[in-house]
Amino acid sequence: MFFVQLLLILVATKLAGDLSTRIGQPAVLGKLIVGVILGPAVLGWIEESEMIHQMSEIGVLLLMFLAGLETDIHELNKSRTSSLAVAVGGVILPLVGGYLIGTWFGMEPFTSWFLGALFSATSVSITVQTLRDLGKLQTKESVTILGAAIADDVIVVVLLAFLMSFSGLQDVSLGLVIGQKILFFALIILLGWKVVPWAMKWMTRIRASEIVVSSALMICFAFAFMAEEMGVAGIIGSFAAGLSLSQTKVRHEIEEKLNPIAYSVFVPIFFVSIGLPVTFDGLGNQIGLIVTLSIMAVLSKWIGCGLGARLTGFNTASSISIGSGMISRGEVALIIASLGLSQHLLPAEWYTSTILVVILTTIITPPLLKITFQKMTPSKKEKPRQEALASK
Repeated sequence: MFFVQLLLILVATKLAGDLSTRIGQPAVLGKLIVGVILGPAVLGWIEESEMIHQMSEIGVLLLMFLAGLETDIHELNKSRTSSLAVAVGGVILPLVGGYLIGTWFGMEPFTSWFLGALFSATSVSITVQTLRDLGKLQTKESVTILGAAIADDVIVVVLLAFLMSFSGLQDVSLGLVIGQKILFFALIILLGWKVVPWAMKWMTRIRASEIVVSSALMICFAFAFMAEEMGVAGIIGSFAAGLSLSQTKVRHEIEEKLNPIAYSVFVPIFFVSIGLPVTFDGLGNQIGLIVTLSIMAVLSKWIGCGLGARLTGFNTASSISIGSGMISRGEVALIIASLGLSQHLLPAEWYTSTILVVILTTIITPPLLKITFQKMTPSKKEKPRQEALASK
């Protein structure tokens, strides 16, 4: 049965990606919608399973690893102030907005704050793929989005720890959580600067087939494991691994050989898995909540992140583009929602509506990015890359 599902995923994502491109949209939009259509919400041909979940996890790790490989670490460092401002702006407005909407619909105070924290999260995996499709992954705006996503992840994790410690539902030490984050980033900087180049040089001496790409994958999964063990999203670890390897001589070889592995199987499964949790059962009485949350989820990130970018020197068009790139909540918010359900911070009757809003923010991001980034004037540095992509 799994092989039939795998066949369906591969056929449907390739056809949907092609159709989406033909109508002038990023290919990833069609792939996301396929997940909703094939899943329980419409056809019911594919259901969530442990195998699909694990393969989708590999897919998103590889997607962010490749994004790290393509990111200029010096540009990322230059944009640190803007990235932090974008992240802070993109946390404050959704946090307050989620709390106010939760209170308005009669939720308990802690549930309302949790809802705000959930929608403060950002997942840029879909944004990364869209920017790759558009040939915009190496722009200053894109680098700022990636940096903001890292800062956003840390802020939201600390917020969740704060909520859980005060809710009394789980014994969480806020100091320990903050300490873990500081230790994690200190470790990845040290490992990326000193250990990774040495490890790659040593491992590539081993006489084995495809040792370069295998060694890169070892580092990717090791960083992802370390991130999750220290309370940070695994995608941050894999992105950091890619960033570390982007400074090595084998960067282009890794990218060339890993792209077919990622995009032939694992990344398509990840795109489809995003839409699988969607179901329309019992939503008739919650249309008002879904619409209100959806409007808040889109506008709060768009305005909050865009304002952070504008205050740190970006022009209006760039600020709007950066805000649109931070709208997607994706798999990060899905994980937080599952945590909230298990810890009784998110009531079961609100869970499906929340998931649906998360999916909507993810689906709306690709077309918004296309519109906003196309309105920007490409720099001299970007034009050759865009022309090369257009000629393929």
